[in-house]
Amino acid sequence: MTTLITDTSTVFSRELRPLLRDPFTIIFSMVQPLVFLALFAPLLPDNSLQWFVPGIIVMSCLFACSMTGSNLLFEIQTGSHERMLVTPLRRPALLIGRALKEIVPMFAQAALIIAVCVPFGFRFELAGAVIGLIILAAFCIGLGALSYTLALASKNQEWLFWTVQQTLLFPLLLLAGVLLPIENGPGWLQALAKGNPLSYVVDAERSLFNGDIFTSATLGGLIAAAAVAALGLWAGVRAMRRSD
Repeated sequence: MTTLITDTSTVFSRELRPLLRDPFTIIFSMVQPLVFLALFAPLLPDNSLQWFVPGIIVMSCLFACSMTGSNLLFEIQTGSHERMLVTPLRRPALLIGRALKEIVPMFAQAALIIAVCVPFGFRFELAGAVIGLIILAAFCIGLGALSYTLALASKNQEWLFWTVQQTLLFPLLLLAGVLLPIENGPGWLQALAKGNPLSYVVDAERSLFNGDIFTSATLGGLIAAAAVAALGLWAGVRAMRRSD
């Protein structure tokens, strides 16, 4: 266990270094969520930022984490990943360290979005926001791990990674009610939304940012995020162990 923790820390530091050298990538990954915020927020009723901003924070993390597997694809193509596989590092650490790295840009993106929206009237409760970001961090770890798993599965077919990623990204986003509420939709749409773990994370973020901590929405978001994290790490570690 000590060796696994040490190896994971080594991989985490290796993955974090390029991000610290070039923090502009965090800002660049926020362009799309900020465009959605600028175009959709004026169409919503008054005080809509309290409902809309937590969803945009989740959207920003969804966009960023779902694309992280492309970094692994690049390393596979350049031979960097093969050189990592012949090191004494444990295979699970190669995945867990990468997945944990997703927490850092997630917190940075959330802080930037909040800083942009506060001057326009957005208000949040600090304790609830911190808990919400912890839940979101668990979700990002799982989503990042699933993205790396997809990259390993499509290492010789880069088009497959982007096809699956783009095919799943927007249905997950729309069914989570990030841009528009699902409650007024038809029954079949609400049924699909209930099967989407991202829906529970979004509901939890909205509740927590408004200071409502001890609610069923918070519990649902916590369970959904933990389930995605467990699934992602299990699938990713299994795929990494089977890497050639």
